[in-house]
Amino acid sequence: MRPTARRFRRLAWSLLWLVALAVLLAWAWGRPFMASARMLWEVSRATPPSELPVPVQGVRARQIADTFGAARGTDRTHQGVDIFAKRGTPVVSATRGVVVSVRDGGLGGKQVWVLGPGRERHYYAHLDGWADDLSTGQVVQPGDVLGYVGTTGNAQGTPPHLHYGIYGEQGAYDPLPLFKASVDTPRID
Repeated sequence: MRPTARRFRRLAWSLLWLVALAVLLAWAWGRPFMASARMLWEVSRATPPSELPVPVQGVRARQIADTFGAARGTDRTHQGVDIFAKRGTPVVSATRGVVVSVRDGGLGGKQVWVLGPGRERHYYAHLDGWADDLSTGQVVQPGDVLGYVGTTGNAQGTPPHLHYGIYGEQGAYDPLPLFKASVDTPRID
C-alpha cells in the first residue's frame, strides 16, 4: 500500500500546483500588464472588419481616390490608398489592435503597423511624426492618435498624405470599400 499512498500524495501535490498556477494565471490575465496579450488574443479570434472609418481626421471616404493597384514604377504596384490632408493632421487608428512596429525607414518613412481583427496588419506610412506616447506593444482603439500626416520616405516632394494599407492572409487589399461601407451604414442613435 505504501507505493499507492506515495503516488496518491504526488498526484495530490501535482493537482494542487496546477490549481495554484491556474489561479495565478487567471489573476494575471486581468492585470494591466497583460493588456497587449489580451488584445492579441481578441484580435486573433475576431473576424476582419467589414467597414472602417477613414484614419485621417476630417477626411471623408468620397475624398479618397482609389489608387490601389496603380503602377508605381516598373516593378511594383500601389498596395494601399493615399489620403491627402494638411501636414500635421492627426492620423488615427482605424481599428482596435496592438502596435507591432513604430519605425522610420524604407519607402514608408515614418510608419506604424497595427495588428488588428482577423490578424490583419494595418499600415500607416509617410507620417510627419508619431504620437508622443506611441510604442510597440501598445493597445489601440479606433480613433487613438498614432501620428500625423507628412511626406517621409519616398513621399518627399509630394503633397502631404497618409499611405494606408491593409494586409490580410492573401496579402494587400483595397481599404477604400471598407471606408465607403462605413459611410453607407445607417447610424443607430
